[in-house]
Amino acid sequence: MRNHMPKTFTLLASSALLVAAASSAQADRSEWPDNFTVGTASQGGTYFVYGSGWANFIADELGVSGGGEVTGGPTQNLALVHTGDMAFGLTTMGPAADAIKGESPLAPGMKMDNVCAMFPMYETPFSITALSDSGIESISDIPDGARIGFGPAASTSDTYFPAILETLGVNFDRRNGGWSDLGGQLQDGLLDVVAFAAGIPIPAVSQLEVQTDVNIIEFTEEEMQTVLDNFPVAEFMIPASTYTTLEEDARAVSMWNFAIAGCDLPEDFIYEVTKATMENNDRMRSVHRSAETTIPENIKHNTVLPFHPGAARWYEENGYEIAEDMIH
Repeated sequence: MRNHMPKTFTLLASSALLVAAASSAQADRSEWPDNFTVGTASQGGTYFVYGSGWANFIADELGVSGGGEVTGGPTQNLALVHTGDMAFGLTTMGPAADAIKGESPLAPGMKMDNVCAMFPMYETPFSITALSDSGIESISDIPDGARIGFGPAASTSDTYFPAILETLGVNFDRRNGGWSDLGGQLQDGLLDVVAFAAGIPIPAVSQLEVQTDVNIIEFTEEEMQTVLDNFPVAEFMIPASTYTTLEEDARAVSMWNFAIAGCDLPEDFIYEVTKATMENNDRMRSVHRSAETTIPENIKHNTVLPFHPGAARWYEENGYEIAEDMIH
């Protein structure tokens, strides 16, 4: 049936609808913040690059002023978001678990219950390296009193890897330092093992491989299950292609990094932030290549923080289930 509605009326009706839509969008933004800040970490690290790039992307996408800010990293970011000093932050699941329980070293006894998860970032694998001539080929081979390097003091590795190895029955002499320095100490015989928690390939391990023979030690299935049962980590396989030493994939564990938001931020705002991030992975990978795992399938790796209702709404609308008790 032909539409005999006058063309002028049709145009007026269309214009009215557009105005109504624009007014609705404006109304939805009435409680949005005028600007936002993302807590990252020190300059030069993945957190700073990822967080600052993501902040610029969201600012452009949503038309809200925002940027990344240098912080002390995951533990401090949780505190800054909880108190409302920053809208967003980046953190790992370990510090998040401590913060929720009121065991953050920055604020002992304060349960940080105003911190909500938004989306998964990438994972930080935990891996162990020894020299081949040490005879250490498994975790159970590590001798009592072994000198083990755990990375910079108070780093994710230094915070969790000692406890992981203690749980697996390893007794050791704890050492700290930068990864390159610890790699050099291992090569010089000043350390027996280096326990890394860092993105792979780890430059210090790749350098060691060029200069000497090393063993990259994997977890047994039983050891991995023990660690999974006791720590906020996920299963991980180090691809054989990562190092020339590996002939096949090596079993390990990893700790996921998630972006966090203040739970009291407007639901519509966080919905739009989550939507923009999850629906533009190409743009995210241009921010940092680790964002290839910044995809909704990986929300399952958050077993610690409640999801912000705005984020949860986007996931559920797009077919990803979240348990009711995991939504703030």
